[in-house]
Amino acid sequence: MNPRVAITLDQLYRPQPGGIATYVRGLVTGLAALDERAPELVGVAPRGRGDDVASLPLDSVVVPMAVELLTRLWSRWPVGVPGDCDVVHASSLAGPLRGGRPEALHSVALHDLLWRDEPGASTARGVRFHEVRLNALRRRDEVRVVTTAPGLAERLVADGFAPGRIRPVHLGIDDAVEPASADDVATLLSRYGVGAHYTLYVGTRQPRKNIDRLVRGHALARSRCDELGPLVLVGPSGWGGDDVGDALVLGAQSRALVKGLYRDATVVAYVPLAEGYGLPPVEALGVGARVVASATTPSVAHNREVITVDPMEVESIRDGLIAAIALGDGDDFRRRRAESVSALTWRQCALDHLAAWT
Repeated sequence: MNPRVAITLDQLYRPQPGGIATYVRGLVTGLAALDERAPELVGVAPRGRGDDVASLPLDSVVVPMAVELLTRLWSRWPVGVPGDCDVVHASSLAGPLRGGRPEALHSVALHDLLWRDEPGASTARGVRFHEVRLNALRRRDEVRVVTTAPGLAERLVADGFAPGRIRPVHLGIDDAVEPASADDVATLLSRYGVGAHYTLYVGTRQPRKNIDRLVRGHALARSRCDELGPLVLVGPSGWGGDDVGDALVLGAQSRALVKGLYRDATVVAYVPLAEGYGLPPVEALGVGARVVASATTPSVAHNREVITVDPMEVESIRDGLIAAIALGDGDDFRRRRAESVSALTWRQCALDHLAAWT
């Protein structure tokens, strides 16, 4: 009999769902598609309107409280977790470490240590919250830790976690959403006066994402290489008030349009100061786009198809954007870039989790 697995969905209810929400959606979809190996899935969610929750292939237990209160309570009690679950999986450090059957297996997904790597990008309250939860997790030897970022497992071991508790997994970039057509992308961009050439950034706008240096680096690069086109920013607004200069801010767009924008961009640029994993650059590679990324972005740090730059140096970003134009953009080049990330599937992510739970 396949296990009954509870997965926390709280990230889907936050103002900026971000990469963890992508992980939750991909994991749930991947697990549900395993046919005879698929576990019985149940989501645990706060009240409110969640990001794409209705489309997920699972039933949900809705706890009648807001996400902030629910995640505070999870530090003490497994509120909302069904008592008949064989596995309780917290999709982030905010999730519960208890619940389910008396013999239930518990796991937590840990995506980064960004509150340490870039403390200025978090509030003091946020830093305290994550340190308290990490310390609580360290003390619970029976709870397995699923890590989604390259190198994170080694950092946790150095921080005092027993190696046998840690299970690295792969994230995915494939989903059932087809990219928007070239005509639909062109129609969207034409409303803002953008033609065939543009440089694309996808992600939440916040200080850690280094938008201000990207804007300056792009302006310098475009003064030498007009083929880069304007800088287009796609994704939800975050916090911190980064200067977007003359960049075009499109805000959040549908998944289909985002994939179409990746595909048709002259260059995709992603240069955060620090990153846990970094899905946007591998998603862009998956549709064959030319990519410039910070050398500090784990997902592509060792990918030879990517131009890597120093995110602290505007001139390095400028030079990376200019170098990207020289990369081939024919079918063979695009196929090679897509093949460099072809192993990143949500099915494999689901299989990795099943292995972590056995």
